Amino acid sequence: MTRKQPKGTVVVSSVRGMLRLRLPRHLYAGEWKSIYLGLPDTPINRQAAQLKADAIASDIAFDRFDFTLEKYQPQYAAKPEESMKLIDLWNKYTTFKERSLSITTIQKDFTRIRNHIAKLPSQRLEDARKIRKHLLDSFPIQTVKRVLMQINACCQWALGEELIATNPFAELPGIKGGQPKKPINPFTHEERDKIITAFELHPKWECYVPFVKFLFFTGCRTSEAVGLLWKHIDERLTSITFSEAVVERQRKDTKTHTVRKFPINQSLKSLLVSIRPRNPFPNEPVFLSLTGKTIDAHNFLNKAWKEVLAGLDIDYRPQYNTRHTFITNCLEKNIPVTQVAKWVGNSAKTIWTHYAGLVNEMEVPE
Repeated sequence: MTRKQPKGTVVVSSVRGMLRLRLPRHLYAGEWKSIYLGLPDTPINRQAAQLKADAIASDIAFDRFDFTLEKYQPQYAAKPEESMKLIDLWNKYTTFKERSLSITTIQKDFTRIRNHIAKLPSQRLEDARKIRKHLLDSFPIQTVKRVLMQINACCQWALGEELIATNPFAELPGIKGGQPKKPINPFTHEERDKIITAFELHPKWECYVPFVKFLFFTGCRTSEAVGLLWKHIDERLTSITFSEAVVERQRKDTKTHTVRKFPINQSLKSLLVSIRPRNPFPNEPVFLSLTGKTIDAHNFLNKAWKEVLAGLDIDYRPQYNTRHTFITNCLEKNIPVTQVAKWVGNSAKTIWTHYAGLVNEMEVPE
């Protein structure tokens, strides 16, 4: 059993491998306050941290505690956040993450967060609560959660780099509520067949029939189908290698940064045979747009897909639900979750999490 710390105890703890001192809550009317030391969690640094914790505890006991905390800040950087704006930290963090993240993630997700930061009423880290309130007053809860999560990650990185001495965003209370995730809503077998037939009969969008079938037959991500080249398909039509994707017209590796093999069954083989050129160029896309270029996923969704489905008596879902349809079909046929995960490029945990309702409906073996 964990012992409850006596009132007035300053606790040495570690956050992502960096030491901090957590102060007693009664000092700030029940609010948690911490001092980040900017030191890696090593035995020697723990000893130094404990000495500082004991000194602070002594100040508390003898009524000489410095509530501004300036007295206890690390000597290497006395309140450096006063001169380091949040937007500057984010720019440095972005440069660091560019080494490991895809260009599309940086251009889309990181730029979106930067735009939020640039419009904040304050760039001072010590105004974390004011920033949180501004975001809650201005945006949906899910957006606020996402922005604060990224800002906190940025500040935790800056703390480890000794750019700042404390991370006030780590102390913010959690945000409850928000819009729950929409449940998985795959197409039924009948709906799938109706969609394929509708594309086959459409005078303008018939050219996308192989693309649509491929999405339904493989459950791959739309970006992976767009990025598929003939060199990724075994000459004997026995397997497909998913190793690249096209996002925002940028060729990159797959979303999970992994390469996977997908076995070709008879239906998929017949589809590929029907569209394969006699001597395909290795770097030629397997699927092309109406104008003979690489498919633009957004244009396909907003024009071809929406127009075709508008003429059908089925509930509208985006083309990404072809992936849900494939996964659901596999699970209904009792294919092991681990195998399905390998085919579609997810972890088994992800399949269990998002398709738990369906998986739980299967019979428990005797």
